[in-house]
Amino acid sequence: MRQHLTRPPAIGLGVAAALALGIACGLEGVARLDDGSEKPGKLEKPGKPERKPNRLAREKSPYLLQHAHNPVDWFPWGPEAFEKARREGKPVFLSIGYSTCHWCHVMERESFEDERIAVYLNERFVAIKVDREERPDVDAVYMAACQAQTGSGGWPLSAFLTPEGKPFFTGTYFPPEDDPRRGPGFLSILGRVADAWKEDRARLEEGAEALARHLRAQAEALKAGLPLKGAVLRAGFEAFRDSHDDARGGFGGPPRFAPKFPRTVALDFLMAYASTKAAREDGTAAVAERMVQGTLDAMLRGGIRDHLAGGFHRYSTDRRWLVPHFEKMLYDQALIARTLAHAWRRTRKEPYRAAARETLDYVLARLAGPEGELYSAEDADTEGAEGKTYVWRRTEVLDLLGKDRGERFAELY
Repeated sequence: MRQHLTRPPAIGLGVAAALALGIACGLEGVARLDDGSEKPGKLEKPGKPERKPNRLAREKSPYLLQHAHNPVDWFPWGPEAFEKARREGKPVFLSIGYSTCHWCHVMERESFEDERIAVYLNERFVAIKVDREERPDVDAVYMAACQAQTGSGGWPLSAFLTPEGKPFFTGTYFPPEDDPRRGPGFLSILGRVADAWKEDRARLEEGAEALARHLRAQAEALKAGLPLKGAVLRAGFEAFRDSHDDARGGFGGPPRFAPKFPRTVALDFLMAYASTKAAREDGTAAVAERMVQGTLDAMLRGGIRDHLAGGFHRYSTDRRWLVPHFEKMLYDQALIARTLAHAWRRTRKEPYRAAARETLDYVLARLAGPEGELYSAEDADTEGAEGKTYVWRRTEVLDLLGKDRGERFAELY
């Protein structure tokens, strides 16, 4: 999954790293490389041979076990990997994901299963693989670094670190080879980072230290907290109003307003804001309520909602909430159900209550295990194809519903 966020104000972090690598970070969180430094040769795509397991075969995480037969010499998170990096004077490549992440699967197939990439990575780097569901604390630190450097984030998270664990260059998914549409290739990036580490390591470490200072200051500011004054609430409302899609509901950047995530935190904030005396008096409460209800109504009608099995998919790939990324996350169901219940209490609109109940019924039916445990997610992929068990052919719909009803259904959905 690649989640795109609003770019924060420029903070001048990682400048030394960017200069040394010849990288200018784009709005999509993907590094752009210039020409001029030596790159490894053209990538080959061999078949998937039988391989001996790597260190990850001893782990319990489903995600790490998915990578246990990669040719990459993966380490799990721990002191052994960083000791090796310090001893050999190598940078660390950190890859963070989770077992049901579609783009994590894609990057594994394209890059981590590729023998040529694996050889280069093993020779020049110490590679660490982390399951964000097993180590959310590790993920939070490096995702904050990625968002500070690039203005966006998501999984798989790809970060290059000093042997002390300080990040100096971050990104998300990278294609295996340079691609004018998808961005620079992972093999090219490895080559640039390895060259820069060899030729100008001090500047990379300087950039890493600057980023670490910023993240520490950010954490201290959050710990200290700020008084929740009316001006702060109004600023939050205006930020969401500016990013709201008035035509289709939801939040994002014009003109695409996509992908669209179910921003429950934004909706919860807007409902709370609409309850304040100041918002009721100046008329912005009604605007906030329209944003909330318009977004929920669009989500309930759209393809992001599973109208057959219940629950909500991870996000919509388009502005209309029509075509989803088919992964389903446990925490999304919990947050969406809570927001729907809150909206029902405020409006008494029956579709909100019904959808909240349907979502929780889906969790009990599909995500509850035999011993009362709850599974964290359902994978977007089935037999290597995203959404394979969710997609209907037009002919199937017509066969089931008949020509007239089927045509009407296809027109609506």
